[in-house]
Amino acid sequence: MTEAAARNVSALLQQASRLVASHDETASGSPVMALARHIGRQMAAGTLPMDQVEEIVRLLRDRAFAGRAHHIATYLDGPDEQAVTARMHAVARRIVQPDPDDSPVPIARFRAAIERSRFAAVFTAHPTFALANPVYEALAELASTNPTAPPAHVPSFLTHRRVGPPTLDEEFTLATQAIMRGRTALDRLNAILLSEARTHWPQLWSTLVPRPIIMTSWVGYDTDGRTDIGWWDTLRLRLRMKQLQLGRLHDQIKDTPVANDLLTRVSAALDAVGAQITACPTGPEPEAISRFADVLINRSTEALTSSNDLAATFSEAIDAASPEDKMTLAVARAGFMAHGLSAAHTHTRLNATQLHNIARQRLGITDSPDIPAQRRALISRMNEALENVTPVEIDFGSLLMEQASAGRLMMTVRQILRHIDRTSPIRFLIAETETGYTLLTALWLARLYGVEEMIEISPLFETQEALENGEQIIEEALRSPHWRAYLQRTRKLSLQFGFSDSGRYVGQLAATYLIERLRIKVCDLLRKWDLAFVEVILFDTHGESIGRGAHPWRLADRFDYLSPPHARARYARAGIQMREETAFQGGDGYLLFGTQPLADATVSIIAEHAFAATPLDRDPVYDEPDFSADFFSTIANGMTGLVEDPGYAALLGAFGPSLIDKTGSRPSARQSDASSTVTRIKHPSQLRAIPNNAILQQLAWCANTLQGLGTAAARHPETFEKYLAESPRFRRAMDFAAHALAHSDHGVLRGVIRLLDPDLWLERATTQSDPARQEACLTLMHGLENLDFWASTQAMFRRIQSDHLALRRAWPDAPRMQPDELLLHAIRIALIEQIWLHSTKVPYFSPRHAFSRDMLTLKVLCLEVPGVLGELEQIFPYRADSGFDLDFHEPHGPRQEGTYRREYTEIFEPMQRLFQMVREISTGVMHHVGAFG
Repeated sequence: MTEAAARNVSALLQQASRLVASHDETASGSPVMALARHIGRQMAAGTLPMDQVEEIVRLLRDRAFAGRAHHIATYLDGPDEQAVTARMHAVARRIVQPDPDDSPVPIARFRAAIERSRFAAVFTAHPTFALANPVYEALAELASTNPTAPPAHVPSFLTHRRVGPPTLDEEFTLATQAIMRGRTALDRLNAILLSEARTHWPQLWSTLVPRPIIMTSWVGYDTDGRTDIGWWDTLRLRLRMKQLQLGRLHDQIKDTPVANDLLTRVSAALDAVGAQITACPTGPEPEAISRFADVLINRSTEALTSSNDLAATFSEAIDAASPEDKMTLAVARAGFMAHGLSAAHTHTRLNATQLHNIARQRLGITDSPDIPAQRRALISRMNEALENVTPVEIDFGSLLMEQASAGRLMMTVRQILRHIDRTSPIRFLIAETETGYTLLTALWLARLYGVEEMIEISPLFETQEALENGEQIIEEALRSPHWRAYLQRTRKLSLQFGFSDSGRYVGQLAATYLIERLRIKVCDLLRKWDLAFVEVILFDTHGESIGRGAHPWRLADRFDYLSPPHARARYARAGIQMREETAFQGGDGYLLFGTQPLADATVSIIAEHAFAATPLDRDPVYDEPDFSADFFSTIANGMTGLVEDPGYAALLGAFGPSLIDKTGSRPSARQSDASSTVTRIKHPSQLRAIPNNAILQQLAWCANTLQGLGTAAARHPETFEKYLAESPRFRRAMDFAAHALAHSDHGVLRGVIRLLDPDLWLERATTQSDPARQEACLTLMHGLENLDFWASTQAMFRRIQSDHLALRRAWPDAPRMQPDELLLHAIRIALIEQIWLHSTKVPYFSPRHAFSRDMLTLKVLCLEVPGVLGELEQIFPYRADSGFDLDFHEPHGPRQEGTYRREYTEIFEPMQRLFQMVREISTGVMHHVGAFG
């Protein structure tokens, strides 16, 4: 960094520190806005050149990056080799000898403990791939060094941003890299479990096949809300997962002499699977699909279709092996048998509406399940359909012709189970489930295609209605003898809880309360219906940020927050087995498996949690259920009121979507960069949960964690203070609020809203002596009047601020945003002003394809800068096409090269650089928060 830039950043940080120290919650103006204006004046005067601003932004971004690396290390309690080994050994010893003063348990009890899957890590492709892959790698490597403080030196990158959003194949590659590190960590855990068993049962330990923790993925199999994943993509990626599994096994056993027969079979299977992948079609071409079917079906025996095909050969090799090779083979067998013919288990997903559509098409059921009065009749008709359904045979021609998305997905599941892996169950997740009719429809479709014994139908509870009425939804299904018979045969009830969508509508803290309450009600329901022998699978779908359900301080606390000890104890006391599953979503989620030391540390903490004792929790918060109900319902009311406030949608949609890059392969209509109209968000539901949360982070107000909390605390000030000090469950919830407050600032939010005020620009025009500057301010004023954000956002701000003041009164020592992060926000406000002002310098031009001067102003005010610059490049061409240098068989005439050089050098290129800095600041803010979205 240059000396001048260092002086400037030091001075600016001092000003930011003074703002933090002032704690001014009531100032009518915005101190952050004043700092932004100071920066803007320096830039306009040339005393703070753009080069220096870029240096300052990179410095602040890198400091946040260093802090994030340190945070990841502390989140995992330090990815220290000795600590991880000690943690895994402690888990193994506790299983063998739960009471240190008692003798070891019998081997049958040890077997039962480790041969049941207790926990699954689920890798999803949620769009949180916010950083360039080399930056993610550098972050993981830095965290793996277990820094005791933010490192003083970090790798130098010009930008932390991606060149473009990842493709589906790239997401799959990144997911499988994380999964394979997770599998290596599981091997390490299993080796320790088997070693402990060998100490106590030297003759029998090699018969054990541990699988307490498994890896799972839906990357490439999730069709909820997307049309870009064809069934051929799902089959191709599922075959690649099979190839990874067989390749892993091959590498594990290749140097073991007694495993020659096993190795021969695995090698042949790898060859066959490779041929199947090569033949996989890339689209719905009948000839290509016919060729694929030929290879898939006629080489399926060679490719193996069940992990059990190798069970006997494995046992023979282990029995004949030397002591050292015996352990190698036992560990290899454990990982292979736990995951079947895939590197990770398979989750598919679709939407409840897609199931309702196929029931309407095939069964003529036209009534809406959303109308409660019609639901009983609907369920009766579906029970009748279940009674009379006859399974049908399908082939790839059937799949090619199927038009219903739910039908295609179930057929795809059928083909996987028939030709790729016939013994590993497949999860069938259903988003937005709000009625038991949806579950019965899924069961009917599974029975129609003959797969009901091998799929785990799982509703996703994520809306407020579903969380509040989840017990009734499940009981609606339980009243059906077909659903009860399905549970009795599979002996599993799979449920999924969505923390992202639920949190953004009712508030993250209230959503978690509703989810915990529903978990306990499910336990009571199973006892009521004499189904206590059914294992309950509870899948928590959450992100890495507080707005989407991840505890901010420690991974161990995350697990106890998502699955509170009190709820686990209720299941244990009822004698109901429970498997927990948790999501690691996209690039941010994969970070915890970003290197082998990080993966080892993550798995060791999972193991510690999975085998933790579950005594009934005497947490005082459970002693006063009326307080909990009132406290969290007050939060929910506060957040639902904010969601319906027109100013909230206006705030999210003003220019928030343009502050963030597109971070996944899933299509997003909101993040379009080229359109001749301005897209207006009328309600938060028009945004997906991840960009919704990401925008709130960038606007410096984590509303879905904070809104309503101040009002709730004010209703019970003494109880709030008591539980904050005495209740671990309540304290973990308040950790979310503490983190949110550390990355929220009312002054920044006020500054953003003030920026949208036409009066601000009228006042600035009034003070200008330069006619051009005055006209520029008036142009922006008129544009903001046309957008009409100001009145509603100001009213919304009063709602937020009043709740915030109540929270600060109840919790005066709660954290505040620190100077580095505050300065990033102030610089960005200054940059946005500069972009806006530069846009007013664009010369007059005739409208082109509905793109006019007024449209330019509106789009720039919404920071849709890439699209605007793309249009301007067509209107004001600067770089001549190389084709103009060809021989046109006449003397070479003038080409008018550089006609618009001034517009490019003084307007367009500065706008581009300013916008790039705006987005680079977003990565810095994200590093401070610790996650995207």
